Amino acid sequence: MVPRRFAVAAHPKIEEAASLAVEIAAFLTERGAAARHGALQEEDLVDRLRQGAFDMLIALGGDGTMLRAGHLCAASQVPILGINLGRLGFLTEAPPDQWRPVLERILAGDYWIERRMMLRAEHQTVDGRPRSKWEVLNECVVGRGEVARPVRLTAEIDGRYLTTYVADGVIAATPTGSTAYALAAGGPILPPTLRNILLVPVAPHLSVDRAIILDEGSSVRLTIHTDHPATLSVDGHPPERIADGESVTVRASEHSASFVRVQDPGYFYRNLTSRMSQNPPAGVDL
Repeated sequence: MVPRRFAVAAHPKIEEAASLAVEIAAFLTERGAAARHGALQEEDLVDRLRQGAFDMLIALGGDGTMLRAGHLCAASQVPILGINLGRLGFLTEAPPDQWRPVLERILAGDYWIERRMMLRAEHQTVDGRPRSKWEVLNECVVGRGEVARPVRLTAEIDGRYLTTYVADGVIAATPTGSTAYALAAGGPILPPTLRNILLVPVAPHLSVDRAIILDEGSSVRLTIHTDHPATLSVDGHPPERIADGESVTVRASEHSASFVRVQDPGYFYRNLTSRMSQNPPAGVDL
């Protein structure tokens, strides 16, 4: 399908993003397409994305921007084209000096859609009542809070006991998230189009210290045992407190994130080797 209705969303804290959004919207309008530009968190833009009012979202930022865009667009299946204004850009498709030829190809229908698995995470009270629910594109992490002491985490797979971790935390990640925190914790790199759940302990102490790859249909339950603060963190959102005896259940989501690609399907490995040799400056990839 040749897209004709575009949303162009800029990260609000990247100075050049807003002006580039205006330029891209004008470029699309000149070629007969409809284009609406604004900041990614604008209420009207967010509502229209969730309603599926656009054929494509062009996201201007880094991998953090792509995560937020994925959360917004997954349910309505609006595909996302990422223009990298961040640092690594694992999820984006084009550098800022290449957006014109990329959009020319998209307007000619010369692109493909890469669908990436998402997870559904639910924070539950001791008696099993839901406290919060999350859609996850990278990972959710259950672990210690500010106190530098490990926590005990009981892991169950499909209702069956697996092990008890004594660790800083446990990461439940998608294949997309395998190149994020899970990689830093020693986990394997998974091709992004796989549909598996990756379980990786963080700094385990006298516990199972290997990552485990689970089938898409599996359900993971992590129950916390601690006498000091512990937290649940999802895709870089501010962490929420998790109390002794509470649990987090993770399973495959019914939604997928859709990313626009113009590179050939082998792009992942080619880009991976170039990005792994980089040492970006400290800070979050916007």
